[in-house]
Amino acid sequence: MEMPISHKNSEGLVPCLHDLLHSDEQSCSSSKEEQKFSGSPPCPDDLLHSNKQSDSSGRDRHKSSGSASWLDNLLNSDEQSCSSKKDQRKHSGPQKRLEQLLSQSGNKICADCGSPDPKWVSISFGVFICIKCSGVHRSLGVHLTKVLSIKLDEWTDEQVNTLIDLGGNTAANKKYEAFIPDDYQKPKSDASIEERSDFIRRKYEQKQFSNCDGQMSCPFPGPRSTLSSSCSSHCSPQDKKQYEKQATRHRIGNAFRNSWGRKDTEYKNNKKSNSLAAMVEFVGLIKVNVVKGTNLAVRDVLTSDPYVVLTLGQQSVRTRVIKNNLNPIWNESLMLSIPEQIPPLKVLVYDKDKFTTDDFMGEAEIDIQPLVSAAKAYENSTITESMQLGKWIAGQDNTLVKDGIISLADGKVKQEISLKLKNVERGVLEIELECVPLTQ
Repeated sequence: MEMPISHKNSEGLVPCLHDLLHSDEQSCSSSKEEQKFSGSPPCPDDLLHSNKQSDSSGRDRHKSSGSASWLDNLLNSDEQSCSSKKDQRKHSGPQKRLEQLLSQSGNKICADCGSPDPKWVSISFGVFICIKCSGVHRSLGVHLTKVLSIKLDEWTDEQVNTLIDLGGNTAANKKYEAFIPDDYQKPKSDASIEERSDFIRRKYEQKQFSNCDGQMSCPFPGPRSTLSSSCSSHCSPQDKKQYEKQATRHRIGNAFRNSWGRKDTEYKNNKKSNSLAAMVEFVGLIKVNVVKGTNLAVRDVLTSDPYVVLTLGQQSVRTRVIKNNLNPIWNESLMLSIPEQIPPLKVLVYDKDKFTTDDFMGEAEIDIQPLVSAAKAYENSTITESMQLGKWIAGQDNTLVKDGIISLADGKVKQEISLKLKNVERGVLEIELECVPLTQ
């Protein structure tokens, strides 16, 4: 006959599992009195034999309620934990994290002129800037500095992560303002557009004030040789070799990119006029949402890879490329500064090619003067309800499919426009415009 398996410990024999479940009923009985007050989990005997003698005493009803109470507490604690995690995710989204970055001392003023409460960001350099400096940044082109609004743009976690990695105003100014000469004054909040433009171009485009570590140029060649020699004293021979390698790769890369065709040639031409564009006063901002294209022209075998370029004065921005689609939906918002002398907004559509010049797919022009005038009139009024403010009438002097209605909705002045593309066999483009005052 086989005996139950037992194991020895320091005090002797330990019973098998059957003995554990059925031993010492008095211990389990006494624990039931404690459960009345503590709501703790029942003992194993209660869990396995809770149906026995269920009709004979209130003790079993208590076991059932004790078990239910314990399970309820467990479920409620899990629900509270899940709810807490959801709240944490909700309150730690991109916009919340962006506000936390903005609350840091170095980010409370414009990185370029010191104006308080900056509401714009150059995501390329990781700096918080004011509305006036953002206009200069935008004029230099998105290939150099891409500007986003803290409130008007929808931020992603990836963009906020990039901003965090770059370190904000303090880290950027330590890098790009390391060697400002004693005889050169950084612009202040009341600086003219010319002073801002000169400083921002020197700081970011020419990198004249930058330290040499990881940079591709040393500050101030030529007449400012004292600063250049100062830079040389801080740079090791290894740094100089690294700089030369980077500069060579940079020149080769530019030459190769410029051989691709239309778009890079256009950037090269625009670069010459950026110095003039950066000195233009701006009266506002225009937010352009490129919604979609319909029945666009074929430029590849059976389809196209379209993208849209927007140009206002010397500023130029573009949408992403949508592959193999003649009816692309972009829904992509782009921001441009409105110059004091308001030019037409030029819209060009191209087919992206890898090894040849991008193919032309049509163009159009939008007169934004009516929208700007309506926005100025609204800004000086007390209107609060939604209403039509004006319209751009379709006619022979434009390519509107229908009248472009200018409306006020939720405190925003907007215009929906549907355009036939010119100088091409077919194609319609739908665009939404919003005029944003400089106060935002």
